[in-house]
Amino acid sequence: MKLFFFSVVVVFSITFNLNAQDKPAIIPKPNKIEWTDGEFQFSSTINYYSNPEADKNLTRLEDLLKTTGSELQKTSEEEAHVSLKIDKNLASKLSTEGYQLKITSEKIEIIAAENSGLFYGIITLRQLFPAEVESGKITSAFHIPAVEISDKPHYQWRGTMIDMARSFFGLDYLKKHIDRMALYKLNRLHLHLSDDQGWRIEIKKWPKLTEIGGQSAVKNGQSGFLTQQQFKELQHYAKERNVMIIPEVDLPGHTYAALQGYPELSCENFSNLDPKRATPPEAYDGVEVGWSKFCMEKPIVYEFVADVIAELAEITDGPYLHIGGDEIEDEHYKEFVIKAEKLVRLNGKSAIGWEEVTQAKVDVSFISQRWTGTTESVVDTRVIESICKNFYLDHGNVPDQPNTYSWCKKDGVSLKNVYDFISENRKAIGVEGAMWSELVHNDKSADDRLWPRSIAVAEVGWTAPEKKNYTEFVDRLGWHGKRLSELEVDFYNTPEVDWNITKKE
Repeated sequence: MKLFFFSVVVVFSITFNLNAQDKPAIIPKPNKIEWTDGEFQFSSTINYYSNPEADKNLTRLEDLLKTTGSELQKTSEEEAHVSLKIDKNLASKLSTEGYQLKITSEKIEIIAAENSGLFYGIITLRQLFPAEVESGKITSAFHIPAVEISDKPHYQWRGTMIDMARSFFGLDYLKKHIDRMALYKLNRLHLHLSDDQGWRIEIKKWPKLTEIGGQSAVKNGQSGFLTQQQFKELQHYAKERNVMIIPEVDLPGHTYAALQGYPELSCENFSNLDPKRATPPEAYDGVEVGWSKFCMEKPIVYEFVADVIAELAEITDGPYLHIGGDEIEDEHYKEFVIKAEKLVRLNGKSAIGWEEVTQAKVDVSFISQRWTGTTESVVDTRVIESICKNFYLDHGNVPDQPNTYSWCKKDGVSLKNVYDFISENRKAIGVEGAMWSELVHNDKSADDRLWPRSIAVAEVGWTAPEKKNYTEFVDRLGWHGKRLSELEVDFYNTPEVDWNITKKE
């Protein structure tokens, strides 16, 4: 597996032209950008500098600079060709993730109020390097055009979701996905870890969840689960790339994989399963939804939920736990989600759930993930926009694409459908593209669904709506074809994009 910012020594041969455009293609589109005269040429020795507060990103900068083949030498700020600086006074202007990048013929300067901003400044600088940097094999000399950029995100939440419950995706693929997210300034990875077809996270007090539920999957899908240690490893990897992991266990419906191992969470005669598409200890490998739920009259159900939330909170670095809560009708539903949301808060986290949860009077700290936009909420909460007609990436890239869904939007969810989304909700904190895996059974098909549409999600999340332009975005995206190929992404060959590489089908 390729690691982000992989270091190599390079042999120069010919002058490298970044692309046939006048200027490089930066995605997401920066807030303010001004191309100026001149270009920065890399010499045989590169002097670089960071002030002490910026040292967290120093290794990342060094790894990028090493790809030039130049000798690196850390020096004073005055003598530096490339510098990183933290300036807390810029906080009001740039927020936590904003940055300023200035390139002249003599210097490259990246300044931010916090290290997350410096990270994104280095990401933008990386996109000014030739695409070969993604595989660590730059073989040509190149220059970087002079530019001044002042940039910050429109939304704080810029996410993708991978459904691991129907079909499992392992650590290697998830790490690759995080690398790709980081390159496009996506910063939230939501993992759907439980459903009817599988349970994917180890819970030590309830071991049969993975001993049994971790071995099943949707038909033709992959089984498996993450140990708690693997989950911690993944979070550490993500945190180094400014990505936060959001774990979801879906409650109180979509629960058959849990019931499979612990049938005592069911009602007598399995009346909580309707229709009975399977009964414990059978596995379920179908795609139908809305037929399973916990027996919410039983005290043991709340013991189970309390234990799962407590263990998940203990191993989760970020401040959020996702409790699901979708596609269920039950007289005890509102009571259940209020209790579950309170348990999340008692364990020191904030709860997220699908929009149906806001039918109940949960705490105002709750975050609603909108996917239909039709729920009549009784609480005014913050919102993540995942409206299915714009952001459900299990739907086809184009009409009638094989092995894709069309239940939400009959002609699929096109690149333009994603890009054109604008939220009118004053409480929106961001956007998230969701890939459900009933029909996505391997890494290649996951790439096809996620890319390049996740890049459109990234620009919707980062770039102010008034600065977006689909035609211009498609032109910039085309120049990222080679970059995606160097990253070994099996992206969908979107027909309206003039890709700068011939992609093998």
